[in-house]
Amino acid sequence: MARQDYLFTSESVSEGHPDKICDQISDAILDAYLEADPYSRVAVETLTTTNRVVLAGEVRGPDSMNADRMEQIARDVIKQIGYEQDGFHWQTADISVHVHEQSADIAQGVDEGADKDEGAGDQGIMFGYAVNETPELMPAPIYYAHQILKRLSDVRHSGEQAALGPDAKSQLSVRYENGKPVEVTSLVLSTQHLDEALTSADIRDMVEPYIRSVLPESWVTDQTVWHVNPTGKFVIGGPDGDAGLTGRKIIVDTYGGAAPHGGGAFSGKDPTKVDRSAAYASRYLAKNVVAAGLAERCVIQLSYAIGVAEPLSLYVDTQGTGTVDEAKIEAALMNVMDLTPRGIRQHLSLNRPIYQRTASYGHFGRAPEADGGFSWERTDLIDAIRSAIG
Repeated sequence: MARQDYLFTSESVSEGHPDKICDQISDAILDAYLEADPYSRVAVETLTTTNRVVLAGEVRGPDSMNADRMEQIARDVIKQIGYEQDGFHWQTADISVHVHEQSADIAQGVDEGADKDEGAGDQGIMFGYAVNETPELMPAPIYYAHQILKRLSDVRHSGEQAALGPDAKSQLSVRYENGKPVEVTSLVLSTQHLDEALTSADIRDMVEPYIRSVLPESWVTDQTVWHVNPTGKFVIGGPDGDAGLTGRKIIVDTYGGAAPHGGGAFSGKDPTKVDRSAAYASRYLAKNVVAAGLAERCVIQLSYAIGVAEPLSLYVDTQGTGTVDEAKIEAALMNVMDLTPRGIRQHLSLNRPIYQRTASYGHFGRAPEADGGFSWERTDLIDAIRSAIG
């Protein structure tokens, strides 16, 4: 029997964290390719350090997406985030581009797989998860860790709290009682600030009202332990303080450690890469299973082979909370959605420039958007799944 009373901790990082800068640049380049040609192939990685950005990867797409265009995209992203400090500035950063054509060997497997349909862009395993702890069916610790940083980002960009800098981390330890989240036992926030005179106490006074505004009211108690800028001054932030790299925040991107992760990162990869698209499909299916009332929580695993279109396996685990046998759910899910790479892309409309927005504050637990963004967060399969189960 699963534990019912425990503490669980998840962390998030802001859009100005060095790794998240890289994710956003990689996905902004992907969006530009897909806007120019929805069938572009893109795998672009970004590295940042003190006033330097390096782009590398493999692409197949329009000639308009040249090195100059990619450099300008990187500068625009850095400007949007808000970096104008001596050690990292959107105007003065040295940006080098080392992006080349996609491997012909990979292209042949993706374009026409072994079974004469579009094959998976790589082998691997992908996981999706949903749990009824929040209205968004996300684990509470990672969901609220994201919300804290998003709120602080909003007031920084608006000028309401202009002393805050772009780089920040949050961490929540949540107490579960009878399997449900009931209380924040400790809260950690480290945020860059632009005024060197500000103390940790000053920063707490500044941020605490915003933090309380996004957490359930009863969760913050007199016993909640606060650690705000616990090391003291945090003025040097972003890549001037730490190097960043695309794909290093995969647990922040997904479920905060509450569910497995297959190992592949998302950002900078076009949706033929099942690292990304099948992880989105897994979340979509898991969310619909929980939304349909078939389980309180659901883990889904998919697996693929490079160049092969059909998934090798689909596994469902409702962790003892299901109302229907898991084998029946597995059979139903295979019937309600085409899980080939092409099928996923068509069902979720993934060949669109919708990816930069995913690269900070989580790929999951977001509201579906009118232009197709976060389409994997829809709950439009409920009736089909119930019908398939019978």
